[in-house]
Amino acid sequence: MIKVVAPGLYTTLQDLGRFGYRNMGVPLSGAMDQHAAKLANQLVQNHENTTVLEFTLMGPTLYFEKNATIAITGGTFSSKVNNTEVPLNNALEITAGSTLTFNKPIHGLRGYLAIKGGFKSENVLGSTSYYTGITHKARLEKGDTLCFTTEKNPGEIKVSEKMSPISFSEDKIEVFKGPEFEALSEAVKMQLLQNEYTVSSESNRMAMLLNGIGELSANEIITAPVQPGTVQLTPSGKLIILMRDSQTTGGYARVLQLTENAINILAQKRPQESIKFELLIE
Repeated sequence: MIKVVAPGLYTTLQDLGRFGYRNMGVPLSGAMDQHAAKLANQLVQNHENTTVLEFTLMGPTLYFEKNATIAITGGTFSSKVNNTEVPLNNALEITAGSTLTFNKPIHGLRGYLAIKGGFKSENVLGSTSYYTGITHKARLEKGDTLCFTTEKNPGEIKVSEKMSPISFSEDKIEVFKGPEFEALSEAVKMQLLQNEYTVSSESNRMAMLLNGIGELSANEIITAPVQPGTVQLTPSGKLIILMRDSQTTGGYARVLQLTENAINILAQKRPQESIKFELLIE
């Protein structure tokens, strides 16, 4: 077992998401940076959908009551076991009685911790991903106990190819045209794709808000399906990029759609960091 000595700023359990219930209004959820979550699981030889810890900006303090093999990926958090710094993106052997701590990351925003065998967590609608109103807990709290299994995960370990961390210097966000893109004027299209934007401090797991949009705006639409990565442009001139915990429908113009890799990159952007859209030709 692992004791949560301090929970960090916003620490949750996440897998790759809750699928098959969007018709009931249930968000997909799942790890914000799914590349980093998969990499962590790969390093400890778990299936890629095994539950991991996701922490934001400030990591938790964890006391290990049992031996464990872990991997830490994502943002460049400085992590220490019993005050000795340990490397990121490696499998690490942790002995019982050890304490794991984190400092704020130099780059990136979110970190991931996978444990060999996997965390045991409440499975609701086919997923262990925390979400308010669906799972019993919304985030970890001081004094919580995390249980994990030392048995090999059932089923084949899914490892398609050796993964490597993403670059935190990447500011190009790859997108496709959204359903309402062609309804925009040519001037708005050009400005939308040429502007440089900064991430707002009001961003969260539901949506990333962008600053620096200029005079952009679009008419509302009849409520239509949306998904993680959908870029919405509002009549009042706000640019919203929906993320893993987003709603399933919306009434704002869907002007662009991020690629899966772009969602992972954006999930690691801090407030005031810059991004620019790069349109892919379909």
